[in-house]
Amino acid sequence: MQNTAAHGSWPSPVGAALAAASDGRPEYLGTVGDEVWWSAPRPTEGGRRTLVRRRADGTEETVLPAPWNVRSRVIEYGGRPWAAVERPGAGPLLVFCHFPDQRLYAYEPDAEPGAAPRPLTPVSAVGGGLRWADPVLLPGRGEVWCVLEEFTGPAPTDVRRVLAAVPLDGSAADDRAAVRELSDGRHRFLTGPRISPDGRRAVWLGWDHPRMPWDGTDAVLAEITADGTLKDARTVAGGPAESVPQADWDAAGRLLFASDRTGWWNLYRAELAADGGLGPARALCPREEEFAGPLWKTGVSWFQALETGPIAVLHGEGDAVLGILDPETGTLVDAPGPWTVWGSTLAVLGTRVLGVAAAPDRFAEIVELDTRTGRTRVVGSAHRDPVDPSFYPRPVVRTFTGPDGREIHAHVYPPRNPGTTGPAGELPPYVIRAHGGPTGRSALVLDLEIAYFTSRGIGAVEVNYGGSTGHGRAYRERLREQWGVVDVEDCAAVARALAAEGTADPARLAIRGGSAGGWTSAASLVQSDVYACGTIIYPVLDLKGWATDETHDFESRYLDGLVGRLDEVPERYEERSPLEHVDRITAPFLLLQGLDDVICPPAQAERLLARAAGRGVPHAYLAFPGEGHGFRHAETMVRALKAELALYARVFGFDRPDVPELELRT
Repeated sequence: MQNTAAHGSWPSPVGAALAAASDGRPEYLGTVGDEVWWSAPRPTEGGRRTLVRRRADGTEETVLPAPWNVRSRVIEYGGRPWAAVERPGAGPLLVFCHFPDQRLYAYEPDAEPGAAPRPLTPVSAVGGGLRWADPVLLPGRGEVWCVLEEFTGPAPTDVRRVLAAVPLDGSAADDRAAVRELSDGRHRFLTGPRISPDGRRAVWLGWDHPRMPWDGTDAVLAEITADGTLKDARTVAGGPAESVPQADWDAAGRLLFASDRTGWWNLYRAELAADGGLGPARALCPREEEFAGPLWKTGVSWFQALETGPIAVLHGEGDAVLGILDPETGTLVDAPGPWTVWGSTLAVLGTRVLGVAAAPDRFAEIVELDTRTGRTRVVGSAHRDPVDPSFYPRPVVRTFTGPDGREIHAHVYPPRNPGTTGPAGELPPYVIRAHGGPTGRSALVLDLEIAYFTSRGIGAVEVNYGGSTGHGRAYRERLREQWGVVDVEDCAAVARALAAEGTADPARLAIRGGSAGGWTSAASLVQSDVYACGTIIYPVLDLKGWATDETHDFESRYLDGLVGRLDEVPERYEERSPLEHVDRITAPFLLLQGLDDVICPPAQAERLLARAAGRGVPHAYLAFPGEGHGFRHAETMVRALKAELALYARVFGFDRPDVPELELRT
């Protein structure tokens, strides 16, 4: 028998601490000999990431204890932070990037007990120092090849990036001159090298301001000489208006790459010509689907070739699933199982494919597909229900209609609680969730942060507004020069539609988001009267400041495409910036900010607060020392979730005695 209680006041076992402990997912999967390794979040251990290894007998163990933190800061969002090889009779050799100092370290986990990682690279006091990502171990050369990001001055844009070779003997630990540079610096941004099976060639990706990697990238091919240098580097795919987010090799030494030259990221293969050039590229499975995604981090993978010929691919419109592609016939067979979303990290071990997969009722797991039998199984980070799954929301995938009849993709999460329902005739409040990026998407996976609200009687909807990925380049480019317009309109259109159809209470709608989603939330409160309140998390608030010196190098020219060039349309920067129109905000809001955020710095939040003071609009500000862009500490996430619930309780009019009352200033 169900009890009746006001929406928002329902009792729930999905607590804030439980949601925080479940935050994050495995990343950067790889194989070491016959073992499977991956990086894993530890929110209750200061937000660090560790490495986990699954031995051949199925046992799991942590490779690096606290305080080691396996995470790179290259382009601030990071890249693949580790590589390891198995050495016969000696165990694995691991090279990883340690987050606090960004040095590369070498570690032998099977060496004598108590042995510590040893540094391979030096520390630099200039700007953001020296940073490393996408390591490729070459023990035969005694080196690890990787991306080097080197700051040359104090400004966030005083930076250069090259491919570099670091000696494994530790001779560069205190000597920058001992690091051997491999590439010529022709691109401002680049990914790590992928070396051909015969060891004679390397391919990597590069791009330059003002392009972002989903706008246009170059796939660069070079010969590897006998002395370990790169020569004859030339662009073989991509260009200013063609995005190539991954390039790699098959077992026969043919080049594989993803490209959106048709408007969709599809997979191509090309033979190397006798003169070292590239032959014609052939689309292996041309479809109006995405076989890749936005390159927000380096070292990710949407495809991996098996030695036997097939290619493991991630593909789909919307979320991506795993399939096995026969490159000769174009036949594509999807992996069986309950998983509906696969992450952009794949590894191959013989005839087996490994990936990270999740579903609306399952956390991200390490899943293995045996291509000989077609069977899948969980081999690591196995899902376990921390509460009765009847408290999980059941999302509905929907397409709404926006201005000018355009389609808007969204996931609707109605309130759900097996023991409680709302009073007859009472419509639930709903929170519109705007994802970050904005060139990104919300994936349809189990998220206890959403369950925290839906199990208490508050609905949620994730809006993959125009500009989101997963639906082709044309959908992605709806946001070109329209940031702060299309995203705001699409979120409002979904909110109004839910209210008009009787799903949501029109008087109790909220908007929330982080990073670019924080921008959309703030801009929505400025431009729209749809929302009763909003939660703004580490946001962009001042376009002019963000376009000049208030963000990092990677996104410092992002606004050229999202808004237009500052020197050409300065009025647009002022017109759309929430900071310039604080007087238009009439709804209460909560602002959450990490004080160590270099992507969306606290200075912008503090300026907004200064302008909001004394205007009579209730608001609260929580700032978190030690947090950057994206909260990682469990205690931070707990406090932020409770504060958000407290805001909704105050504004929507329900009781929540289990969370501290939010002190609102005017």
